[in-house]
Amino acid sequence: MAGIYIHVPFCKSKCSYCDFASYPKEIGKTESYFACLYREIEGRGRQLNGRVFDTVYIGGGTPSVVDSKFIVGAIRQVKKFFTLSQNPEITIELNPGTVTPEKIKEYKSVGINRFSVGLQTGYDDQLKRLNRIHTAKDFLLCANMLKGENFSADILIGLANQTVEQVKKSIDLAIAGGASHISTYALTPEVGTPIYTDYLNGELLSDDEVADIYHEIVDYLKEKGFDRYEVSNFAKQGFESKHNQNYWKRGEYIGLGVSASSFIDDRRFTNTFKIDEYMNAIIFNKSPEISSEIIEKEDAKFEFVMLGLRTAKGIDKKEFNKLFDCDFDKEYSNALLEKAQYINSTKNSLSIKPEYLFVQNDIILAFMK
Repeated sequence: MAGIYIHVPFCKSKCSYCDFASYPKEIGKTESYFACLYREIEGRGRQLNGRVFDTVYIGGGTPSVVDSKFIVGAIRQVKKFFTLSQNPEITIELNPGTVTPEKIKEYKSVGINRFSVGLQTGYDDQLKRLNRIHTAKDFLLCANMLKGENFSADILIGLANQTVEQVKKSIDLAIAGGASHISTYALTPEVGTPIYTDYLNGELLSDDEVADIYHEIVDYLKEKGFDRYEVSNFAKQGFESKHNQNYWKRGEYIGLGVSASSFIDDRRFTNTFKIDEYMNAIIFNKSPEISSEIIEKEDAKFEFVMLGLRTAKGIDKKEFNKLFDCDFDKEYSNALLEKAQYINSTKNSLSIKPEYLFVQNDIILAFMK
């Protein structure tokens, strides 16, 4: 399985927690950027001729903020120069404040069949504090446009003064809108983002408070028919994100556009984060990559373990043994003994016990030794 990621770096305004490559002031470069993106798609597609890709994911930024013709052009270019599987999952991220019925129609016309909607919270005062450009009503209007479609909703945990009841109400709003998949992310205040000031001032929820909310909503979502299949992701049966599952299985992927990362043939590489630098590289037929490394066997082993233990199913030991030509239980005997109370280990599989999945980092680190 392999995936394609396309980065659209434009948005109307920068959210207070955003640490991604998104540039509100650069939106005037949309046409030039996409012209370069189309060229990169062609070039990468020719390089990877013969590989079959199962998923396409258009993220940002806010992909839905640009004219739909650019998105349509990107998907057509992908289909022209890449080989896609028979029924590929094609996802686009949407901000509810930038969606129209015409855009949805255009997206669907080129095969986009999954939508990831950034709800974040169902409370307008919290949305305003996050510098989001939409309201809860906008989300419901967007959801109505997506009626009958496969769509996911993102919800943040850890906002200032947020309660578990507010998170549950936000989940209820997403479900009422028709979401078949819900992602619940713990707010991470990154250095340099506006919300980091709130963190320094002690205004955000503590890690323990976030964990308490998380554990309650796991049960709440289960009651609503959403199974947790990865630490932050819940879905109705059959609606799991194939694109994200590929990442967690350490599958290959190609990233296209500014700041996009790739993992092909055990090589991980990343494009520049600067729009002008990216476009100049493409225009002058140079590589937009700013970093590249070959993942050695020992690092690959740890990545396999780390990513697999994020999921509810965990790790297939037989697959590990086949990939790395060694015995998992012997390789990690010390870690298995040290973390025995937190894990479920059988002859063929290893997973973190459900009640400890949210605090997985300490458990996973034992396998790094």
